[in-house]
Amino acid sequence: MTASILHIDMDAFFASVEQRENQSLMGQPVIVGGSAERRGVVAAASYEVRQFGVYSAMPTKTALKLCPHAVVIVPRLAFYAEISQQLREIFFRYTPLVEPLSLDEAFLDVGGSESLFGSAEVIGRRIKQEIKDELHLVASVGVASNKYLAKLASDADKPDGFCIIKDEEVQSFLEPLPVKRIWGVGKATEKKLTALGVHTIKQLKSLTEESLQRLFGKVGTQMWHLARGLDAREVVPDCRAKSISNEQTFAEDVADIGVLREHLRDLVDQVSQRLRSAGLHAKTVNLKVRYHDFQTFTRSKTLSLPSDATEVFYETVNEMLENRLPDRELRLRLIGMGVSGLGSGVRQQGLFDQADSKQREKLDEVSDLIRDRFGDDALRRGKT
Repeated sequence: MTASILHIDMDAFFASVEQRENQSLMGQPVIVGGSAERRGVVAAASYEVRQFGVYSAMPTKTALKLCPHAVVIVPRLAFYAEISQQLREIFFRYTPLVEPLSLDEAFLDVGGSESLFGSAEVIGRRIKQEIKDELHLVASVGVASNKYLAKLASDADKPDGFCIIKDEEVQSFLEPLPVKRIWGVGKATEKKLTALGVHTIKQLKSLTEESLQRLFGKVGTQMWHLARGLDAREVVPDCRAKSISNEQTFAEDVADIGVLREHLRDLVDQVSQRLRSAGLHAKTVNLKVRYHDFQTFTRSKTLSLPSDATEVFYETVNEMLENRLPDRELRLRLIGMGVSGLGSGVRQQGLFDQADSKQREKLDEVSDLIRDRFGDDALRRGKT
């Protein structure tokens, strides 16, 4: 094995972008997320605000209790997507084998580029410096022989980190880590391992592959391999997302159908804007709800024709909310919507919907422009 895989992860990406755009925010605690009044959640937290215990997915209301002087900024997803594309252009200078995981992180396989640019370490440092020089942003870079180790390496020295895990250092790097750092070890699995007296990866290595498989099934086999730093997955370029989704967790259970519709419309606005920014259309619309007792249900509906229209998605998902959920009290702690069956190209129109579709397309186009420039809350639909 040779260290030819990079994992590049932007540090506090959304928040760092906002600080870059507004120099008065440099060094200040910044939260990118929804407003506390509308039960928003933290999408990104600057390192200055993390010192107060604020983290992503935390309710904004809770975050502001921990850090009352934090600056809350409405997310600008389309703008972040543009910068993400600039990042990828830097990556592609060195290798076509780029597997984006999200807007702010990606795996790169530079094994075939070392004869041109130098070792993986040299390439990683060049990319890190070019991101800083050209985009005025900071990335943490991990270099290792596979994706699992590279991801651990990029997390090892954040922020502004650069970590190489050489082959001879794999075991000394892995063994002190807690078992939760292994992919596939969630809270339930960690609890079972703790009951067995297994807290670190070194202790996990004392268990046989057969015993782990017996206890955890296929995940047990995966755990056995990862505990030894073994990961055969390749970097898969042009890995297009199979779906786009967003969800809202409520600080308190919501039973008012009107309030749920309002949150649902906001989610549809965000998802449809992301879809159009990517130049995609969707065939299927999905609804997700979680009741007060944590029971979770999903519903989906396939459209007659692929679409990228906000109103088409909202009408479809609202119909599922009203008519396709279990016959029980509607007290929700989470609601989410998404689209799948993604494709690009020109959307086929029905014979009788041209005028209506053109009107909707123009409305969506103008809405996207306004939100890109002034923020997601700059324009809201009258129905909300």
